[in-house]
Amino acid sequence: QKGFLLAPPATTSTRHAYQEHHCRTNHNYIETLIDAKGPETVLQMPSALTRLSVKAGTSGRGRYGIVRGVVGISICALICTLLCNSRSRSELRGVTRAWDAARTRGFARYVRKDWGGNVCGTRIKSAPFSAAAQKSGRRTEGLQGGSSMATVVEVQTRPFEGQQPGTSGLRKKASVFEQPNYLENFVQSIFDTNPELRGGTLVLGGDGRYLNKRASMIILRMAAANGVKRLVTMPHFLASTPAISHLVRDTDAKGAIILTASHNPGGPTEDFGIKFNTENGGPAPNSVTDTIYQRTQKITRYLISEEEPSKESIEKPGTFKLGPMEVKVVDVVDSYSKLMQTIFDFDKIRQLMKRKDFSMIFDAMHGVAGPFAKRIFVDDLGAASDSLLNANPLPDFGKGHPDPNLKYARKLVERLQLDPEVTYDPSEEIPDFGAAADGDADRNMVAGARFFVTPSDSLAVIAANAQDAIPYFTKNGLSGVARSMPTSGAVDAVAEKKNLTLYEVPTGWKFFGNLMDASKISICGEESFGTGSDHIREKDGIWAVLAWLSILAHKNPIEGKKLVGVKDILMEHWNTYGRSYYSRYDYEGVDSDKADAMMDHLRSNLGKFKREVAGLKVADDFSYKDPVDGSEATGQGIRLVFDDNSRLIFRLSGTGSEGATIRMYIEAVCPAEEVGAGKPVAEALKPLIDTGLKLSKLEEFTGRTEPTVIT
Repeated sequence: QKGFLLAPPATTSTRHAYQEHHCRTNHNYIETLIDAKGPETVLQMPSALTRLSVKAGTSGRGRYGIVRGVVGISICALICTLLCNSRSRSELRGVTRAWDAARTRGFARYVRKDWGGNVCGTRIKSAPFSAAAQKSGRRTEGLQGGSSMATVVEVQTRPFEGQQPGTSGLRKKASVFEQPNYLENFVQSIFDTNPELRGGTLVLGGDGRYLNKRASMIILRMAAANGVKRLVTMPHFLASTPAISHLVRDTDAKGAIILTASHNPGGPTEDFGIKFNTENGGPAPNSVTDTIYQRTQKITRYLISEEEPSKESIEKPGTFKLGPMEVKVVDVVDSYSKLMQTIFDFDKIRQLMKRKDFSMIFDAMHGVAGPFAKRIFVDDLGAASDSLLNANPLPDFGKGHPDPNLKYARKLVERLQLDPEVTYDPSEEIPDFGAAADGDADRNMVAGARFFVTPSDSLAVIAANAQDAIPYFTKNGLSGVARSMPTSGAVDAVAEKKNLTLYEVPTGWKFFGNLMDASKISICGEESFGTGSDHIREKDGIWAVLAWLSILAHKNPIEGKKLVGVKDILMEHWNTYGRSYYSRYDYEGVDSDKADAMMDHLRSNLGKFKREVAGLKVADDFSYKDPVDGSEATGQGIRLVFDDNSRLIFRLSGTGSEGATIRMYIEAVCPAEEVGAGKPVAEALKPLIDTGLKLSKLEEFTGRTEPTVIT
């Protein structure tokens, strides 16, 4: 296949390419082929062989002095090209063993096809990295074993287009990452642009989606080749993004490589992702990701260790060596549970769990949250074992979409009877509290019986009750709060009443990191189901659920009194701080050119809107200047703000893997004195929705008459 790196001797990615063709090793095949047909016949086999200059290897033995146990370097390259241009699976099986044999002699030559399909050979220098050479960046020649040496292979490569990280890392279809060198190029660019990783500690893990293990093994070997002193990971490389952020901070690591596409689907035909977190445990800022991207456009080689750890070594906690690099496998679930116990009052939550009139349910959506939920909610807090749904992590998330919202968390929606268009059995018992987390457990959805809590309201309720209900904030107080620009102003009202500083930042958790590091904020959140605090530098789904359980426990100190439920808490909150009726319309998979044209239309008409639309006080393209380091982010979304602080927001999402997702955010503000019993959200927002669709000409530009998802 054009563009496939056919046989680099030491790269796992090549083996994966062969595995896609069902290749298996067969040591005797090359011998049999040459013995049966003779080298002259082999040389006449089809496809480009006559264009190669071939020299018989002198290290072989056997009838023709070519292959018997060890393959000569030039003939190995020759036969590899021959077989990879043929269509015989059995021939391909022989190639992998031939190259395994070549590797045992330290031979370093591979043959690949360039993008035009031409055969070309590239020599790779194979040499061990001594401890001294790691510090200086020099390579020493020769091959040596032992724990202090590693055989490093320098593989020639070329740039790929489009390796620009989005809102939170590089996300593409899994098949894109399966292209030889695609993953390696991006990872090497991380090492090249972050020299502090050499001689330091790196954390590695992912959400368990398809490719997680294979990609992790490649990155582990690349880390050893690039001089990482210690790599911290976990059994099967499986960990939530929040837990990895904690590990970075707990182990004084210089950063983390996290394999996740977050709430996007997983599987061979779905999404994969990779992102780099810096030493504070948070997503790399734009300045870092831009530098990584620039490096991907110039990269010519990557480094990888020939040594590969056994599968058994990463299946349970322990320590082993990969060359000079120490690999520490830790119990990340235990580590994270202990962190949560320093923040929340587990004894108080246990008392809530024991109430006969209280029950909960948690949907892990077959993501990585499952093991954490079992340990914390069931083992530590005493929830019933059947309170967990979809708690076993699966590479394809059970063929579901691990996005915790009303459309995709269907089992949770059904159990809590949240769909107003469905007639439920009135005799069916409904849990009092429910929650869900996404694929990597950084997002959360919270609800009560027949009552959905918007992420914006969830953030506001947590901020309003944190100091009373959560020991961590009772002790440390709240330094400030922050929200992403599209998130509703519900938390703004809390900040104003409690005299807290409020920060409005662009979408992307990385924008909260500087504020937390500077102790300017304690709690923050996004409308996209992300909530967290300064205990780590990522949003944290399990933390948000524990925050709600803590608030429920605080509101229900005495068993025997009527349970104060989720709806009761929200009604009390709205009557104190006012209510923001809020919704988000997602139009997924829109043609990128059409989406860009719609956004350009909005930008070019901002002045006209402000002049002609009644009650419109702000019409701009949101920009942000970081109060800590002065960095700026522009073009972060179109804002239309009215005199009563109601808002329309338009932006393109940066978390998809293909096409564009247009998001329209609608917020209507209702003062506390006018909340009363409330009204249906759709009814309250209809005038604004109609205005937004008219001003944006969304249907005209995209052809879409209905959103893909309404939150």
